[in-house]
Amino acid sequence: MSASEFDLIARYFTPDYVPDSGVRLGVGDDCALVRVPEGHELVVTTDTMVRGVHFPEDTDPRALGHKALAVNLSDLAAMGADARWVTLALTLPRGDEAWLAAFAEGFRDLARQWGVSLIGGDTTHGPLAITVQALGSVPSGQALLRSGARAGDLVAVTGTLGDGGLGLASRLGERSIEGPDREFLEDRLDRPTPRLAAGRALRGLATAAIDISDGLLADLGHVLERSAVAGATIELDHLPLSGAFRRQCPGEPEWSLALSSGDDYELLFTLRPGDRERIPESVDATVIGTLGGPGIRCLKPDGSVLEMPRRGYDHFAEDDDHG
Repeated sequence: MSASEFDLIARYFTPDYVPDSGVRLGVGDDCALVRVPEGHELVVTTDTMVRGVHFPEDTDPRALGHKALAVNLSDLAAMGADARWVTLALTLPRGDEAWLAAFAEGFRDLARQWGVSLIGGDTTHGPLAITVQALGSVPSGQALLRSGARAGDLVAVTGTLGDGGLGLASRLGERSIEGPDREFLEDRLDRPTPRLAAGRALRGLATAAIDISDGLLADLGHVLERSAVAGATIELDHLPLSGAFRRQCPGEPEWSLALSSGDDYELLFTLRPGDRERIPESVDATVIGTLGGPGIRCLKPDGSVLEMPRRGYDHFAEDDDHG
């Protein structure tokens, strides 16, 4: 690499701490020191993205910086946490300073938007891979978990579904999409919005929550497993779909994209039936089904059951390609 590890850190990842962020000691020592607010619990998540597996080879580095952070903030959102600190580990094939400058800009812009401080990390040489650890805090006892759902609870999601999957199909040339729809769908793929505000608003209301990264059905399955609920019924005509999705999938929507393609980074949550009217207006949420088994059933508008070939992305399934 043309520049040393320390040169790269100093040039592109200079500490930019948020005032009153609780950082006592950040980049530059063996470890960071942070203060967790009194009466709060620490929330920690880690995610790795590998070129050719999690993102296409030609992904814009600025968008990649955004997404690398966004997918971790999305995990914090699913716990109802406030995002506070992140660490970043980069494995780089070479010291491409133009690429690093763009990546750092995308990462930094999103961090500033949510008041997040970069407090440490590492750089090394090798095939391009990005690992981010995000740390947040949540009032003690108020974290949203996957394990609190019960049979009879409603199933709801934020935002719209399937845009990331359709954007990936466009990026890979599997779909011919042009104009504003292509721009919108690929932006949804590259620059997901972490639903941190929605997660905070759902504290004390949602009985369980998870972010949708591997596909609606796969992630709903995680909630069912952790909550020991036998199944769920999803009403397909209730799925929230964007205008771009509907235009590109005319007639009966291609439900598999909305159900299993992943990369949405919306929140899936459950709540008691009587609490439906308590969903805050600030949370763009749609109720799409009900918990209760056996198994997950997806009902078409005519009442017939949709047969699904798979539930979602699996890192170790031989036929899966996630970018």
